[in-house]
Amino acid sequence: MTRDEKNQVIDELVQSLNTYEFIYVTDSSELTANNNNELRRMLHKNGVKMQVAKNTLIRQALVRAEKDWGELTDTLKGTTALLFASNPKAPAIAIKDFRKKGDRPVLKGAFLDSSVYVGDDQLEVLLNYKSKEDLIGELIGLLQSPAKNVISALRSGGTTIHGILQTLSEKEN
Repeated sequence: MTRDEKNQVIDELVQSLNTYEFIYVTDSSELTANNNNELRRMLHKNGVKMQVAKNTLIRQALVRAEKDWGELTDTLKGTTALLFASNPKAPAIAIKDFRKKGDRPVLKGAFLDSSVYVGDDQLEVLLNYKSKEDLIGELIGLLQSPAKNVISALRSGGTTIHGILQTLSEKEN
């Protein structure tokens, strides 16, 4: 690979690293060509872009992307495939579904919303990951719930109070 070809790969990686918010680092070695193609099709169907590159090129791209990658750079050993997604759960779901046939791909790490997850044991955590939008929606729902309960109680209480007052006024007569 010439220097220009390496720089082109690094530039593509930097562009993807800066474009996508959610990046997974996986090991897809030991997959046959057919399995690898099947994995790529499944990822593409779920809106995930997969790119395989040499670890040295990925390291250089991470430096150029100028984000705090934390321990993610330590995962760049052996065969590495990067998964880029706009949906934080899509790669995790695709990995889990594909693993029904075997033990690959292995999750080395992930970068989601400036948080770093390292190790294959983090796959379940990533499957249950809630985005900022999900959390804000839940918070708004929780904040609205007490107000709705108060309004409901006042509405039903109004008819109850009216009934009690009417009964008391009739009783006095």
